[in-house]
Amino acid sequence: MSKETNQNQLNIEIDEKTADGTYANLAIINHSISEFVVDFINVMPGSPKSKVKSRIILTPQHAKRLAKALAENIKRFEANNGEIKDYEQPPIPLNFGPTGQA
Repeated sequence: MSKETNQNQLNIEIDEKTADGTYANLAIINHSISEFVVDFINVMPGSPKSKVKSRIILTPQHAKRLAKALAENIKRFEANNGEIKDYEQPPIPLNFGPTGQA
């Protein structure tokens, strides 16, 4: 699979396993002066242990661009589908090691 832009052709490829995606219902974000680390986790009810399914490391500039892009996409989604309801969940104890430092 690939996707191209019109003028400045950028060819982005994705393998089948990556295209299938990985489900996550929790994201933990840590940062240092030079990077943001986003860990995506799938927490299952009744299970006392969960593993990080994917870790993405971003520069502060890219983290800000991601936040803006995500906010814009949520705005468009809600314009088409109605408000996304947010609900309170009990806090999940997070004890999987120290925060990262760069």
